[in-house]
Amino acid sequence: MTTEATPPSTSASPTPRQVWTRARGVALALVLLLAAAVTIAVIRSDARHGELDPRSADPYGSRAVAELLADRGVDTRVVTTLDRAAAAAGPDTTLLVAVPDLLTPAQQSRLHAAFAGTGGRTVLVAAGSASVERLAPGVTADPATSLDSTLSPDCDLPAARRAGTADTGGIRYTTTHLDADACYPSQRLATLLRVPHASRGGDTVVLGAPDVLLNDRLDEHGNASLALQLLGSRPHLVWYLPSLADDSALEEDRRDFFDLLPAGWLWGTLQLFVAAALAALWRARRLGPLVPERLPVAIRASETVEGRARLYRRADARDRAAAALRSTTRTRLAPLAGVPVARAHTPEALLPALSAHLRGDGQDLHALLFGPPPRDDAALIALADRLDALEREVRRP
Repeated sequence: MTTEATPPSTSASPTPRQVWTRARGVALALVLLLAAAVTIAVIRSDARHGELDPRSADPYGSRAVAELLADRGVDTRVVTTLDRAAAAAGPDTTLLVAVPDLLTPAQQSRLHAAFAGTGGRTVLVAAGSASVERLAPGVTADPATSLDSTLSPDCDLPAARRAGTADTGGIRYTTTHLDADACYPSQRLATLLRVPHASRGGDTVVLGAPDVLLNDRLDEHGNASLALQLLGSRPHLVWYLPSLADDSALEEDRRDFFDLLPAGWLWGTLQLFVAAALAALWRARRLGPLVPERLPVAIRASETVEGRARLYRRADARDRAAAALRSTTRTRLAPLAGVPVARAHTPEALLPALSAHLRGDGQDLHALLFGPPPRDDAALIALADRLDALEREVRRP
């Protein structure tokens, strides 16, 4: 028994050109985003080069205040390691910590212990909650920063009263020390705190913003006066620029990858995933059975037959073409011979009924309707002619 050959299935997979056409918009957006990120990084890198470095003449450097201090007899020494900063502790020394948040907790505790009882002054510039509680115990950084940059002193600290308004607006602080000087308040929280030490006359100054030390802001308001008074109270100034390459940081466990990422990276990553999910939903296609659609233009049957024939020829699929021809012929001949269409592809049912309407050998009908596939194109054409002739003979009254 020979079963009916199923027609070949066609593939609806997109071509590489179609994939590129659909994805080029997203690819272009990613390229533009990457280019913008690189440009911004380069610009910010150039603009912030040498920030708070007393040797830098850049707008964000602090060379101007170092030179003014030198004119007043204060020598400035730059250090980049904790060992040198701790070794410089003394009653005649002011220690300025440029970026306290870069220090590890162990470094912060060690630095505070080195300067706490020496009688010197420690100036912390824009110390956040990660460092101020260890470097200045009893002082807490408020999560909300000051909305205003230029503020009035509003305190009894002589240095602040002489300087007047200054650009101290930044991180705001609270303290449990009753004898502390809270200056330049913003919404009742100080942006400059002076906490005196219990012994030997030393103190710690916490400054909420670095603006009063920068080259391009030094000549505005009372910034220069405030900076000179805070840093010039002792003859020696140690300017500590913390570095991630400091060997003392290795004494504590190294920070993992997530500790080095900036704040807010988790929410940023979550937003990217949400955006990607929305884009996937927008571009998604429903998966299911094909839905017939009325074509805008009617196509003649001959064109459809010719197109399918060319596909069969290109694929050298003579077996499938012959199976399609024989199957269609059997389907049309069965009703003419009185055989149900459901049994049109069963030789035992179709061939005897056809033999009763024809003159000839049943073996020829079996080879014609259920035989093997043709060997070449000429045999396929001959098969088509014989099937056409058979159908005409059965239809003949």
